Amino acid sequence: MLLSNIAIQRDRGQRHHFKGVSCLLTFILLFIGTACDSFLDEVPDNRVTLDDLEKAAQVLTNAYSISSYAFTDWMTDNAGFTRGVNIRPNHSEAYTWQDFTGGPTDQDTPAFFWFETYNAIAHANEVLAVLDELPANTEDLQARKAAIESEARLTRAYGHFMLVTLFARNYDEISSASDPGVPYIEEPETVFIAEYERNSVQEVYDKAEADMLRGIELVNDNFFENSGKYHFNRNAALAFASRFYLFKGEYERCIEFSNQLLGADPSFFVRDLTSDEFRAASASIEGYPQLYSSPSQASNLMLMRKISLVQRTDFAHGPTDEIYSGLFSTHPFGGGTIDDRQDPSFVKGINGTFPSRYENLFERSGLNSNVGFPYHIALAFRGEEVLLNRIEAYIRQNRINDAISDLQVLTNKRYRQADDLTLSLSRIRNFIGVGGNPFVTDQSAMMQYYLLEKRKEFIAQGMRWFDIRRFELEVRHVLGDNVSVITLREDDRRKVLQIPESAIDVGGLRPNPR
Repeated sequence: MLLSNIAIQRDRGQRHHFKGVSCLLTFILLFIGTACDSFLDEVPDNRVTLDDLEKAAQVLTNAYSISSYAFTDWMTDNAGFTRGVNIRPNHSEAYTWQDFTGGPTDQDTPAFFWFETYNAIAHANEVLAVLDELPANTEDLQARKAAIESEARLTRAYGHFMLVTLFARNYDEISSASDPGVPYIEEPETVFIAEYERNSVQEVYDKAEADMLRGIELVNDNFFENSGKYHFNRNAALAFASRFYLFKGEYERCIEFSNQLLGADPSFFVRDLTSDEFRAASASIEGYPQLYSSPSQASNLMLMRKISLVQRTDFAHGPTDEIYSGLFSTHPFGGGTIDDRQDPSFVKGINGTFPSRYENLFERSGLNSNVGFPYHIALAFRGEEVLLNRIEAYIRQNRINDAISDLQVLTNKRYRQADDLTLSLSRIRNFIGVGGNPFVTDQSAMMQYYLLEKRKEFIAQGMRWFDIRRFELEVRHVLGDNVSVITLREDDRRKVLQIPESAIDVGGLRPNPR
């Protein structure tokens, strides 16, 4: 109910939202009954008239989805059966790879992600629909209009890209033209009930690419003042392109956009967890995540507010002590080596450990209210991701020395107290356990090591799920009896999240096969 109040409040101030998009986004179900009658009695189009550029820019502050995809970490090999925490239905469904039953107001569910992401896209579409008509009779206003178009196109592209990444099969040059993707919405909704069709994966990628490239062409950081990292600034746009082309399999283009960001010194965009600053902050429960997610960190390229419980240590499954300690003690360096990603960390339940990455924030629903919304500030794009994207692209192209060079940059800012932190191909092969085995290629050994480092870097932040899907990795989860094991196979259809039930029943969308 709290979420519906937020959506209504935004509608009063900035947009007409509850029209046809509500069927697609499933939110119409909240208004079946008495609320529906009162809604239909109102003027059907009550949005603020977007008649100047500043109003358009303000609308775009809501073009960033408040939903987090970090709940997917509960579905990965980062999670074990965690005792002594509150387990809600969506936590169990994620852990056992069941189709989620929660509705569009249930945070940390596919339905919530679906609704809130299309909600954000609707804001971008409202702006793009009127932007050409807004007056801009000076060079400064023309530049402002171009910057607004850039932000609207980038947010629209990013929203659709994340939706197709979660709710459709991976991009494939052969099958994506026929694989069902998600609806790509480019116009404001103008009817109360509308049905949609799923664009193919290829169509979604093509449309998102066009929006993204146009957004990059027009991006202008000069208009973001002191809030630039909460918008699609130039660096964030380049990071988006780096991820987009990696997932699409266009590795040369991934490298091209990664290079534009990282420049001659990629270490500038990698936070130094071994530094005195971070090590001193590790003594503070609040101080470390504040420093980690601070806009002042060069590695933090874009920040987004997310209503979520993933940051809470008293909810949901997570890394067990065994998973956590095993992961961070695994490296190719000598005894006594410390991986500074391991600590500080929190106790999670009885048998879990959770990395200190998120600020545990709370927004009251009113000045005198004791209820509200738990949320965190997510690092939507990070310099470390771009570096890792480039590493994978190098490995895919068999540019082993280039990949090792980039891995060394990360190593130098993650590990300490080892006699020798120098990476080499032979060291990596020996660590992987393939040594001089001629049947295991250098490319394969490098990819295994890369995936380990990336898993450590983004634990509890939702990125591991994408790699489990893209690399067709098997996942095994132990159940509560500590004996029974369930398996998500390499090619398991459940790796594609199911379209929310309401979007199937009301919006007319085809479900994903099971």
